[in-house]
Amino acid sequence: MKLALSIAWRFLKSAKRQTLIIILGIAVGVSVQVFIGSLISGLQDSLVDSTIGSSSHITFTKTDDTFITDYEELLTTIKQQSAAITIASPTIDIGGILEKDIATKKEIRFRGFNFTEANKIYDFDKKLTEGNLPLLDNEILLGASLKEDLDVNVGDVIDFEFATIKYPLTISGFFDFNVAIINSTWGVSSLSTIQSILQITSSVSSIETQLSEVFDAQELSLTLNSTFIQDNIQTTNWMDENAELLSGLQGQSISSLMIQVFVIISVVLGIASVLAITVMQKSKQIGILKAMGIKDSTASLIFLFEGLILGIFGAIFGVLLGVGLGYSFATFALKPNGEPVIPLTIEVDFIILSAFIALAASTLAALIPARKSSKLTVIEVIRNA
Repeated sequence: MKLALSIAWRFLKSAKRQTLIIILGIAVGVSVQVFIGSLISGLQDSLVDSTIGSSSHITFTKTDDTFITDYEELLTTIKQQSAAITIASPTIDIGGILEKDIATKKEIRFRGFNFTEANKIYDFDKKLTEGNLPLLDNEILLGASLKEDLDVNVGDVIDFEFATIKYPLTISGFFDFNVAIINSTWGVSSLSTIQSILQITSSVSSIETQLSEVFDAQELSLTLNSTFIQDNIQTTNWMDENAELLSGLQGQSISSLMIQVFVIISVVLGIASVLAITVMQKSKQIGILKAMGIKDSTASLIFLFEGLILGIFGAIFGVLLGVGLGYSFATFALKPNGEPVIPLTIEVDFIILSAFIALAASTLAALIPARKSSKLTVIEVIRNA
């Protein structure tokens, strides 16, 4: 084995230009894998974060659409169901009308939160354009579009009309989620404010949760449904409500996989063809070695080691090139605000996997020339000399 490795290294050194071209080919293949994989992963992370990063992953409601009473006990039970549930926030939702004056009205979705928990989901403190948290009783935050629609400012008092009764609320600030429907319809206040309007205590409309792994939502939701069925509690999850998004993510993953497969196939064919030609080029040397007593298995190992060595160097340079391309893309492809167009996700596990795939592919590609070299006889070499 040591002899085969030494001869393989000498063969590669004797044809330096050819060796460098093969290594470059493998490196380009690996770099494409790393870059495309990181790009798709970053795009998916960005899409998921922008779509459901600031929203509930699993939401608990009553099956008859009534309020959840004694929700504190339910909160404790929910958190005990799975370690994957990292946040559980009680919420009240009601519809109503904001009225500045008789001529200036706007229908809104009025939402009450426990801001200590809800801020972990919605990041209100980061999305505020005016004002600050926490909210006092009878204060309200409005979406950025509502400020223009109602022509109001921080400190103004506005009426919230619900069931023909008007409740005066003080505007404490405005937020911008960069989502038109939220900015134009959401009014946000504390739980106690909306509970006071509804004249209820210890009751909420729903409990919103977030998970440590967002793609576990569908499976966990089914489990929780069966757990709470006797309590008339049901769950909905973001995966069922965003089927088109999931379909798009799956399509991206499949396209990424196809690109990587075809890159690997091209690398394998390239290495196999070059090494097959090398067998013919080195046939005299192989014939001499066999005449000196080298075994057929050792002759095969020479080319397997060539493939392995080429794979090692190709994988190393390919990973470096791919990561470099990724960082260059993230540095120069920027939005007007200076953020990357697509934030790349560099996963160490994926990079290692790509390197090992290239290593395995280059070694497997050497099987054909290795088998050919093992069948080469001294008589054939003399006859073709």
